[in-house]
Amino acid sequence: MTSSADAPSLFNQPRAVYAVAFACVVSFMGIGLVDPILPALAHDLDATPSQATLLFTSYLVVTAVMMLVTNWVSSRLGAKKTLIVGLVIIVVFSALAGTTDSISGIVAFRAGWGLGNALFIATSLAAIVASARGGFAGAIILYEAALGLGIAAGPLLGGTLGTISWRGPFYGVAALMTIALVATAVLLPSTPKPSHPTSISAPLKALRHRGLLLMSLAALLYNWAFFTMLGYAPFPMDLSAIQLGWVFFGWGVLVAFFSVIGAPRLQRRFGTARSLYAALTLFALDLAVIAIWPDTRAVLVTCVITAGVFIGINNTLTTQAVMIVAPVERPVASASYGFVRFIGGGLAPYAAGKLVEHSNLHVPFAIATGTALLAVAVLATAHEALANADAGLDEDGHTVTNADDVAGDVADELGGAPGAVEQYVTARP
Repeated sequence: MTSSADAPSLFNQPRAVYAVAFACVVSFMGIGLVDPILPALAHDLDATPSQATLLFTSYLVVTAVMMLVTNWVSSRLGAKKTLIVGLVIIVVFSALAGTTDSISGIVAFRAGWGLGNALFIATSLAAIVASARGGFAGAIILYEAALGLGIAAGPLLGGTLGTISWRGPFYGVAALMTIALVATAVLLPSTPKPSHPTSISAPLKALRHRGLLLMSLAALLYNWAFFTMLGYAPFPMDLSAIQLGWVFFGWGVLVAFFSVIGAPRLQRRFGTARSLYAALTLFALDLAVIAIWPDTRAVLVTCVITAGVFIGINNTLTTQAVMIVAPVERPVASASYGFVRFIGGGLAPYAAGKLVEHSNLHVPFAIATGTALLAVAVLATAHEALANADAGLDEDGHTVTNADDVAGDVADELGGAPGAVEQYVTARP
């Protein structure tokens, strides 16, 4: 039994672990950082809302495509080198985004940012696991804390710096990531390469498995709904950058809380399938309210913040289930799942803008309501696989070794946890 003296702690870790954890905080800030400045960008650069939402599209589509190759890269370079490359790319492209004077330039540099972020997140938890005291459990505590702080603080930082200039958030990330880059390069020891390289085609081949494919398609539909709200809701709110920052800060706090604390409790009490069906159905109802009253500020603010509950639950439970259900290595399953789901997230904000331009404000949120409900229907066709996941079985009915370690996949947005889980499991005697 582990003594209290050996229990994992946030405050008893090597400096290298804190360096990578700090970089994780800044990286996760990028998810909601641009939300508060979207209206200001559109106004100052004479862009339409659909053009401004391309900041989400370029970032997420590049991230989706990179999900297919990040494990291929990291399995050849090793975790530290991949981290350093990712951090350098983020610093360069976030700084360049702040220097440009056109919306197309920002969109292009945001795409480069997505490339760096995918490389960094794919190996960040693996690096923390390699150095953290308290083993895997200690690493997960740090990773969850970094993720929650980053998701919640990102919009607030974006709103605060956005009150000075829309360029502020981009320069802020570049400065913070430069600190993280230096600290990681100096403090993190060299990490060994995985025992065998990952095939670049493995993530696409993995989609042949029915359970993984169905859950990935459900995630694509859910992400369409999620990023319609995240990417377009700031425009009809008609708030200042700092006010939008506080709105999405509230959303981020709920996402973090229900990802880390709420979802596991619901799973233990009701099971994965019922918890997901309920969360997605309630999210659809939340979006339906927005679709009916999209020009009522109080409704928009309340519904966006409330959505954090359902998003946090869904993010955690689907990621955990996918890692158990898929009869392939966890990093490969994560790459396959991430590729499919982020295609939906990337296209949705731009589509929302175009739908408003050619119809009205009600339409994109009504469609998002429909995609969230369709996600429930698709998941229902994989009900047996979800039940198997709760029993620690993959979709072929085989017992999954160390299934309890998948608890480490809590709230992982971009696929870092599964790789770390796999490395941790395979490295143990």
